[in-house]
Amino acid sequence: MPHEILSREDWLTARKALFEKELAMTHALDALRAERRELPWVRVDKDYVFQGPEGSRALSDLFDGRSQLAVYHFMLAPGSDHLCPGCSFTMDHVDAARRHFEHADLSFVAVSRAPIEQIEAARARMGWAFRWLSSGDGDFNHDFGVSFTAEDREAGRASYNYGHILISRSSDMFGVSVFVKDEHGDVFHTYSTYHRGTELLMGAFNWLDLTPKGRNETGGTMSWVRLQDEYAD
Repeated sequence: MPHEILSREDWLTARKALFEKELAMTHALDALRAERRELPWVRVDKDYVFQGPEGSRALSDLFDGRSQLAVYHFMLAPGSDHLCPGCSFTMDHVDAARRHFEHADLSFVAVSRAPIEQIEAARARMGWAFRWLSSGDGDFNHDFGVSFTAEDREAGRASYNYGHILISRSSDMFGVSVFVKDEHGDVFHTYSTYHRGTELLMGAFNWLDLTPKGRNETGGTMSWVRLQDEYAD
């Protein structure tokens, strides 16, 4: 990992030049986040129902007394025993974070199409405490752009990430959707992000991005990432 070696004074000159770019990017991100908060909403009129260990829950029930809800679309399809390393890597960050954001009026739930028995086994294996529900064979995953029928995939109609990616193999993908419930109990969809948009939630990457090796993906994107119980040590 050869690098140019400078005196402390010359290093500070280079660091301050980069700092100005970081500062400009911070202000640009502040503006983008403000624009995101001003996006229009869509009323959710469909009665989505999910299965949990304690029975059925409607989408409006998942807010738990808060006005905002974040849903992580976890790639776990019926009949598949593959636990997605990328989704799991993201979910490893959730429990510590939600202990804070729940006090800022945001609830969280993960949703997959797999049956709840399979979900509960995976959650126990990973040691996660957050709520993870099954959407089963309902429309939720399809309506929010993370599940695709075999017919659509074969016909080239399986559009993911706002049309930037066409899915031909996987029946399920990943993403995040955000909902709001107003004082009348009406639910609205406010935001969804997919693919690299979920990197915002991967705190470990943000630490690595500060280092000379960065994400150290010498074998490809997320090449070293494993399920937390599958690392060699």
